[in-house]
Formats: sequence, C-alpha cells, structure tokens
Amino acid sequence: MGEQTDKAKGRVKEAAGDLTDDDDLKREGKMDQATGAVKGATDKAKDKIDDAADALKRKASDDR
Repeated sequence: MGEQTDKAKGRVKEAAGDLTDDDDLKREGKMDQATGAVKGATDKAKDKIDDAADALKRKASDDR
C-alpha cells in the first residue's frame, strides 16, 4: 500500500473508532497514519539519495 492509502485507511479507522468508542480501532488508525507518514518520508529520502547518486555519476563522467 502507498503512503496516501495508509493515511486514508488510518483516518477511516480512527473515525470509526471515535464513533464506536473503540480505543483499539482508534489506535490502529493512528498507527496506519503513522505508517503512511514514514513511507512518505522514506520515499523522499530515497529520491534525494538517487538524485545525489545521479549527480555524482554525471560529475564523474564529465571529469573524464
């Protein structure tokens, strides 16, 4: 599942937990949202690393 899917699923679970006074479901919803946020941060970090690696490759080939 993707970042946005996890966040949306988490919001739905949290809202359902609020409506039914189900603390476990609310907690599960918050965890799903946090999982989505971590996936987003990981994807952004990976993109930055990939960009930096590409820049180094370009520089190395330009230096030849």
